[in-house]
Amino acid sequence: MNIKKNIIKAFIGGIAACLCMACGGSDSKDYWGDTSGGGDEEPTENPNASKPRYIWIDAAANFPDFANSKENIARDLALAKDAGFTDIVVDVRPTTGDVLFKTNHVDQVKFMYAWIGSNYTKVERTATWDYLQAFVDEARKQGLRIHAAINTFVGGNQIDGGTGLLYRDQSKAAWATQMNMQTGITSVMNTSESAKFFNPAHPEVQTFLCNLLKDLASYDLDGIFLDRGRFLNLQADFSEESRKQFEAYIGGIKIQNYPDDILAPGASSLPATYPKCMTKWLEFRAKVIYDFMQKARTAVKEVNSKIKFGVYVGGWYSSYYDVGVNWAAATYDTSRYYKWATGKYMNYGYAACMDQILIGAYASPLKVHGTTEWTMEGFCSLAKDKIKGECPIVAGGPDVGNWDTNNQATQEQENQAIVQSVKACMDVCDGYFLFDMIHLKKAGQWQYAKEGIELAMK
Repeated sequence: MNIKKNIIKAFIGGIAACLCMACGGSDSKDYWGDTSGGGDEEPTENPNASKPRYIWIDAAANFPDFANSKENIARDLALAKDAGFTDIVVDVRPTTGDVLFKTNHVDQVKFMYAWIGSNYTKVERTATWDYLQAFVDEARKQGLRIHAAINTFVGGNQIDGGTGLLYRDQSKAAWATQMNMQTGITSVMNTSESAKFFNPAHPEVQTFLCNLLKDLASYDLDGIFLDRGRFLNLQADFSEESRKQFEAYIGGIKIQNYPDDILAPGASSLPATYPKCMTKWLEFRAKVIYDFMQKARTAVKEVNSKIKFGVYVGGWYSSYYDVGVNWAAATYDTSRYYKWATGKYMNYGYAACMDQILIGAYASPLKVHGTTEWTMEGFCSLAKDKIKGECPIVAGGPDVGNWDTNNQATQEQENQAIVQSVKACMDVCDGYFLFDMIHLKKAGQWQYAKEGIELAMK
């Protein structure tokens, strides 16, 4: 690409960043408060000392401990603080699509399934106290920052015969994503997919989710994270709603062979030869998510401008087109590096919409250090490069416990990977992120997280 085009694209990207209200605005500078050392004090010798360390609490996996026990919440937040974590991220909308906070827009979670020993067990919630408020109260007592996370474009789960809004309310059938299957375009409700996704392009879905976010923002939170803020996969969404929007996006041109002009029926990966509308379709999907993130950010900020708006994303940017997300800066020209990206794909990089981004640096415990994707350090450094400072906090880290599916690492190697991951990730980005608390608890690995944090602080 020649220099003139680069200048024009950089200019357009700058406009896009401004439209997202410049990530965090002027209030982002003092967000970290007492952990930063204060503006009048001498700067900390080790820059890692002022960086946040997030630990995620998955709703389902931790439900046996937390569904009905404030005492267990207090116990485990104390363990997290002792290990050196500064930020708690509590999942309050699991993949059923129901919630663990107060709202009139969807039902409360009544049960979830979790592993108890070797059994996948149904755990009922009998407590009537506010689940999220219990975490907020305890975090405040212990001097921890507290963030709420939601599984965004999910509206049901097939477990237990099917639970969630898409199963309960047949009037919302049009909200379910439509999949490009070998046998034809099919509702996700009629597929084997466990999590039943909404169509992110459906305007009613977007309104519903923004209303949920407004209720969530009424809590005393430091931040809100959107997980699964994406399409289900490359086969979604091929509904008539998405087709109509796409045809309008490309100037009112009618697609004669749908979906073949985009992707062949059943295609779950990019073909060697691209159909004529495929790259424009990938661009359109990125715009759908970009536009939604602007709406979602506005919904949160209208209720409480001080709450930090953010997302969790996987660090594997090279294939993240699969789910329709461009989490890079609008100044990062994706088309220079990936042939599946159009020249306009970069315009829908949403980094500037975010106050904080959590990067899933979900590499093997044998791949802590490196410069490429599928190493923890590489995931984090590459993310920082792609985000280009448009979001002030980019924190990454491992999925402890799910990172060695082929059982290649010894227990000692896994323990040391936790230790090493903290410094490896924090040295190249703005913080550390560990998924999930349940793994540290079940394997008794708190001590290794603590050792790693202490090492990173030296």
